[in-house]
Amino acid sequence: MLVRVRAKPRSKKEGVKRLSEDLLEVRVSVPPEGGRANERIRELLASFFGVSKSRVKLLKGETSREKLFEVDLQPER
Repeated sequence: MLVRVRAKPRSKKEGVKRLSEDLLEVRVSVPPEGGRANERIRELLASFFGVSKSRVKLLKGETSREKLFEVDLQPER
């Protein structure tokens, strides 16, 4: 499943909010330095979709607020 994300780094509250059918806003408290915000977004998306972090992959937007993630929702074997 492809998921578009609008990142909000340095937020006071962390969380995932659905803005539309195909766009999520993810708020993280960490700054966008050294990939820390992207890693925290991966963790929050994994929790949101109920999958392990290894099943969430950043495809586009490493240095942008607009990102594209792939989430593997297939049952684990």
